[in-house]
Amino acid sequence: MHRKYWWLPGSLSLLGILLLTAGPIAALLLQSSQNGLSRLLHDSYLHHVVWFSFYQALLSTLLSLLLAIPLAQALSRRQFPGRGLLLRLFGLSLVLPVILVVFGIVTVHGRQGWVNQLLQALGFESVGYLYGLAGILLAHVFFNMPLAARILLQGIESIPASQWRIASQLGFSGWQLFRWLEWPAIRSALPALASMIFMLCFTSFATVMALGGGPKSTTLEVAIYQALRFDFDLPLAGMLALLQLLFCSGFLLLQYGLTRVQPEQNSSNELALRPDRLRIGVRLWDALILTLSLGLFLPPLLAIIVSGLNPRLWPALNSLQLWQATLTSMIIAGCAALLSVLLTLGLLSSSRYLRLQLHRRLGAALMEASGSVILVLPAVVLSTGLFILLRNVADVFTLGPVLVLLVNALMALPYGLRALQLPMERVARQYGRLCTSLDVQGMARLRLVEWPLLRKPIALALALAMMLSLGDLSAIALFGSQSLQTLPWLLYQQLGNYQMTDAAATALMLLLLSLGLFGLIEGVLGGKDAATE
Repeated sequence: MHRKYWWLPGSLSLLGILLLTAGPIAALLLQSSQNGLSRLLHDSYLHHVVWFSFYQALLSTLLSLLLAIPLAQALSRRQFPGRGLLLRLFGLSLVLPVILVVFGIVTVHGRQGWVNQLLQALGFESVGYLYGLAGILLAHVFFNMPLAARILLQGIESIPASQWRIASQLGFSGWQLFRWLEWPAIRSALPALASMIFMLCFTSFATVMALGGGPKSTTLEVAIYQALRFDFDLPLAGMLALLQLLFCSGFLLLQYGLTRVQPEQNSSNELALRPDRLRIGVRLWDALILTLSLGLFLPPLLAIIVSGLNPRLWPALNSLQLWQATLTSMIIAGCAALLSVLLTLGLLSSSRYLRLQLHRRLGAALMEASGSVILVLPAVVLSTGLFILLRNVADVFTLGPVLVLLVNALMALPYGLRALQLPMERVARQYGRLCTSLDVQGMARLRLVEWPLLRKPIALALALAMMLSLGDLSAIALFGSQSLQTLPWLLYQQLGNYQMTDAAATALMLLLLSLGLFGLIEGVLGGKDAATE
């Protein structure tokens, strides 16, 4: 890119983002003015929906943190075979498709699940606890407990070894170790972590729709979907979507306000220095916490694999519907990921010129912030706005594949920005003057300098966008039809109809596709060392 055209890629990306967000938001504002507010103020069911949205998110956050804190402590004290693999699996839970994990949870905790099979084998009656608030909390803890534990573990491992030695010499009790060493290390991360988990649970769609079990356990996002697809109540859908937008904006501002950048400290992996590691009571407590946490986390993952090894599964794998959904998912995910990365590269290439060459930091920050608009505009809200905006212009179900693609591309933008922002700025700082002095510009700079140094983060951004799109259920739930089915949508329908063998085949395909494409993109596009750097 020649210097006089530095504004072009960023402007094109901004224009695309603006077209995809401003129109839907305007449609929501116009539609919600049609008696939507009065209904919201006087409808007791809608009051319950809003209350339950906050209630389940608050409980999910508290449970996740109450388990994550002792789990992080136990992991900091114990070194055992498979610890590194477990931590990698904790990271994997963040990118696995939600509906895939829901299948694993249903296989373990459903009416015919592993838990009830074990109870029946022991002579007890089966129990039904999955659908409703309990199931929602179970799924949210599965996703958020590992995330919280990993973040808190980093804080504990940042405690200098010298402090553990001093505590040992002073004979600190377990409470004193927590009070004076561990709590200060994890306290600074808790507010931002809690607000992030709360926002993730508040905007949870696939989990609540699959495990909610009825009107008593309905959140705002599911209510939006029901108002649009079942009742075709556009004013109500617009009002609820606008309300969700306002809530998410407030949560994001709160999260930014609570986030504090902590100075980097060297991690202390000298587990033997902890004075409490050999105490019998601490050992028993760590064993209990690890057993409970792994009992919640590992069985759903194992269920996905075990169901995939079922010999009765092979006939289901021959389903034409399954392969059509697979092809549709791959096309939409591939195009959405490519579009997302192109939008990200356009924004960052112009914003880094603003920051480094023109020294306009505010302009650069605003340009980059535009790529994170999806954080305050959840996929269900954006899809609802697009549905309302286009319903009188075209058949939204005919445009369904394009609309799902566009929504998925925007959903992945924040992840692409985080993966590429620092590497692109680092390349410009280190090699920008050299390229200018040698007059290496345009495609020559891209081929000789930018691509070799940025191929790994680009591959990561593309792989993350692909995973997010493959697992999307929000957009496809609004625009899906018999002629447009993706793997998550097909899996949701099979779970709803209790077609567990067919669901196992779909889950296996979704798992293989997600992990296979992620590894392939990182390994091939990112280069042979992509996985290690």
